[in-house]
Amino acid sequence: MAIEVRIPTILRNLTGDAKAVEGEGSSLGELITDLDKRHPGLQERLVENGKLRRFINVYLNDEDVRFLGGLESPVADGDTVTILPAVAGGMR
Repeated sequence: MAIEVRIPTILRNLTGDAKAVEGEGSSLGELITDLDKRHPGLQERLVENGKLRRFINVYLNDEDVRFLGGLESPVADGDTVTILPAVAGGMR
């Protein structure tokens, strides 16, 4: 069993248009490194200077990883990670 990672539309060009991919690792950082080996370019879109990019939201089993330890958040087989780009803007 692996970790399911749900990919937003804007990053699907890196995953062959797959809505979800599988990866391995014991932490979110290791998972992202593993995903980047399988889908080059993904890590640079998610991580900057050793931290998650400011406008990327990542959820581990529906919990915001920023409150779980960021890239150090432990992950395990059967977990679901959801990547969401932050949405901002609109009309005043």
